[in-house]
Amino acid sequence: MQWETVIGLEVHVQLTTKSKIFSGASTAFGAAPNSQACAVDLALPGTLPVLNEEAVKDAIQFGLAVDAEIERASIFERKNYFYPDLPKGYQTSQMAAPIVGPGVVEIQLEDGSSRSIRLHHAHLEEDAGKSLHEDFSGMSGIDLNRAGTPLIEIVSEPDMRSAEEAVAYLRKIHAIVTYLGISDGDMSQGSMRCDANVSVRLKGEEEYGTRAEIKNINSFRFVERAIKVEAQRQIDLLEDGGMVVQETRLYDSDKNETRSMRSKEEANDYRYFPCPDLLPVSIDQALIDQLRDNLPELPDAKRHRFESQYELSAYDAGLLTSERQVADYFETVADTAGDAKLAANWINGELSAALNKDGLGISHSPVSAQQLGGLIQRIRDNTISGKIAKQVFEALWNREGDSADDIIDKKGLKQVSDSGALEAMIDEVIANSPDQVEQYRAADEGKQKKLIGYFVGQVMKASKGQANPGMVNQLLNKKLQG
Repeated sequence: MQWETVIGLEVHVQLTTKSKIFSGASTAFGAAPNSQACAVDLALPGTLPVLNEEAVKDAIQFGLAVDAEIERASIFERKNYFYPDLPKGYQTSQMAAPIVGPGVVEIQLEDGSSRSIRLHHAHLEEDAGKSLHEDFSGMSGIDLNRAGTPLIEIVSEPDMRSAEEAVAYLRKIHAIVTYLGISDGDMSQGSMRCDANVSVRLKGEEEYGTRAEIKNINSFRFVERAIKVEAQRQIDLLEDGGMVVQETRLYDSDKNETRSMRSKEEANDYRYFPCPDLLPVSIDQALIDQLRDNLPELPDAKRHRFESQYELSAYDAGLLTSERQVADYFETVADTAGDAKLAANWINGELSAALNKDGLGISHSPVSAQQLGGLIQRIRDNTISGKIAKQVFEALWNREGDSADDIIDKKGLKQVSDSGALEAMIDEVIANSPDQVEQYRAADEGKQKKLIGYFVGQVMKASKGQANPGMVNQLLNKKLQG
């Protein structure tokens, strides 16, 4: 039997407002537990919430970025449920009249194809607190700093058909909100997390299967793994004659499995009703127009511009525009170096590998954009070879100098372009390689192109990698002809 996976994502994005959605309490990350929750966040008697206008503007900007309908009139409701980290007994959210209506997100896949994923809606809501288990033997602690933090929940239609598509969609949402500057998108700090609704059906069937919801997945890698393992669990269950139960599940990354948490609630279980403490939200068209006029360049537009302005491949442009900070870094390197293609190669190659190895984001790169641009300049003007440039990059990474020039001078790495010095090295290599010379001269032109690599390697070895490779090839070709 051939099965098809059906996926819809609910992405929770923490907004970068300085204060909470209904109070003046700070949203700064990392404060001492329970030091940033005020009486309004806890809904103590006599307190009234006041809607944070900045959160509304952030939601509107997101809606405009995904070509969604902005609802001029929306309301907040109370979603009633009990959790230890929700002292109010309800979460203030939106269901009947969310602020952002249907929209669409374009995703690019690794095979070069693209797909449109429909958004059902996006709504504003407040976050709950956080239960702490590690430091309390046999008990749980409660940190309410996060209570009342503004979130926008982005709900997709069930349009995704693989874990890879879900990751591409999540990455695109991440790119959009960080380009807009409405979220830092830091998944390690919980600024972005998602619930994945997963079901399977036989290929060709139109009716959806029973779905399970996997809660609070907080990394791109875990989203991919959780969806794959849950889809396979459902397939195994159905092929063994069982039935999938609609429920909420938890992904255990250590065991790479999903586990049942509770049966899935329906909307009516939460007894939504309009919040009596908050007036309906009425949005002026002039505000929408003003925010639309001031939208920054978004990922898709920037990707197309990189392809045309810098003549980059779609692949390179896609990588470089996946994050706003990477795109900004690239443009600085390209402008400094004067060579966009080399800048793209170094960022997508050497720099990316080093960042991944040390688990760093581009904002924490030890090599600044100006430093990398300076390094590429020295490759372009033949001060150093590409091979030596890797040594210089490593030295910059280890903070052994302030610039490529500084390191090149300190370590004596300037490329040898003196034809007399190079000819002396080449003569010595030829004299020490009689068999290889004979083989080269007996070969046809096609084989000679392969055999010359041996001589180039020997000269580079003799020069400790500092010989100008272009000049070495030119001189070798001349001398080997005899």
